[in-house]
Amino acid sequence: MMLVVDLYDPPPIGVSGPPGVVVAIGDSASPEAEFWLDTATFALTDVEHEDRRFITVESVSDTVAELTDRCGRWPHASAVCDDVLRSVDVSGPALPAIITESLAYSTLQAGPEFARWLAERGPATLPDIADPVLAERDGGTLQILFNRPSRHNAFSTDARALLLEALTVALLDDTVTEVVLGGNGASFCSGGDLGEFGTFADPAAAHLARTRHSPALALDEVTRRLGRACRAEIHGRALGSGLEMASFCGWVSCQPDAVLGLPELMLGLIPGAGGTLSITRRIGRWRTAYLVLSGRTIGPATALEWGLVDEIR
Repeated sequence: MMLVVDLYDPPPIGVSGPPGVVVAIGDSASPEAEFWLDTATFALTDVEHEDRRFITVESVSDTVAELTDRCGRWPHASAVCDDVLRSVDVSGPALPAIITESLAYSTLQAGPEFARWLAERGPATLPDIADPVLAERDGGTLQILFNRPSRHNAFSTDARALLLEALTVALLDDTVTEVVLGGNGASFCSGGDLGEFGTFADPAAAHLARTRHSPALALDEVTRRLGRACRAEIHGRALGSGLEMASFCGWVSCQPDAVLGLPELMLGLIPGAGGTLSITRRIGRWRTAYLVLSGRTIGPATALEWGLVDEIR
């Protein structure tokens, strides 16, 4: 369950276990504020605040009510999200963070909240779409495009394999001096294809697939080599795994029509394409947690202010 604390509340006495989801409210001038701001999942305010531990919302009371409802509906996923975000070392190598995220994701795949979502969804069919990712070389530039426009470039297993293949070229061929990640059609990438969820035989196999064939790790390595020359160009829907992968790039440009968010909680899951690392690197664990737990989307202006994107064009 979610705990709401006031920034004037005294710190608890004694040692307790993992704090879980803690939302702080109140005046940052409180003498106890610093303790709670470091302890809380995030703090809510209705005034503009430069401290990225605060999330500015129109109504604090309405947001608390919404978050209480969502954390009550998905208590396992909410708590695991908080645990993982607190565990991520944004200054460290990517692999340990990706493994931690994936193990947590697989744990939730075996849990009751994901099972409930699968039952509510019912049987699903996954269309066979040719060439879900296109890669084209022009001199030193490798252009990679998500190419399932009829499904807003929803990310599928075959798309992951082709994306990883293209990124491997960039890693092995030092004549590639620029990588540009984009999407055909109305959207950049709307996240994982919901028709494919639940098709892995077991969560352990899913974990091994995510970590042994990881576009996130490949993108992180390409960005390490190319810096800002590894860039994402996002437009339309940039949700879930799409936003998570874009955030690994050294530069993210954003069209004015873009809608950005992390909707995984409604499936009883957390981000599973590296977003607990890539997005946290950009905007901190507090704002990342807010995006996951609230399920709210943000527009380009807020994304630019937070540092989730680097330019609006």
